[in-house]
Amino acid sequence: MENAKIIRKNPAGMYSPVGNYTHITKIPRNAELYVASGQIGADLNGEIPDRMNEQIENTFNNIQTLLHSEGLTAEHIIKVNIWATQKIDWDYLYTKWEKLFGSNYPAMTIGYITELGLPEIKIEIEIWAARV
Repeated sequence: MENAKIIRKNPAGMYSPVGNYTHITKIPRNAELYVASGQIGADLNGEIPDRMNEQIENTFNNIQTLLHSEGLTAEHIIKVNIWATQKIDWDYLYTKWEKLFGSNYPAMTIGYITELGLPEIKIEIEIWAARV
């Protein structure tokens, strides 16, 4: 088990991902699994800005803080769920995404919904991570 690692791949005979993700993320047996609550765009004072891109910025900062608190990096992230109540500026989000992941993408799901836990929340990002 000493060479066990998280494997990310896109199967042959299947369409290429339409975004920055992989179709399959395989976690080896006996890995530690981390499931985080959805992170929102609140700043350190708990304030949620009105603008979506500011919420995206804060959300990625919160994800980084969460990872660091457990000694994890983006390499440990195996699954991302993104929920948004309005259209995402993908050019902006992907600049934050690339900064976090480089080109080592996890599995991902995106959903547009009518509302999140509070009316001012425009985006929530949930991560799953594993340490081998």
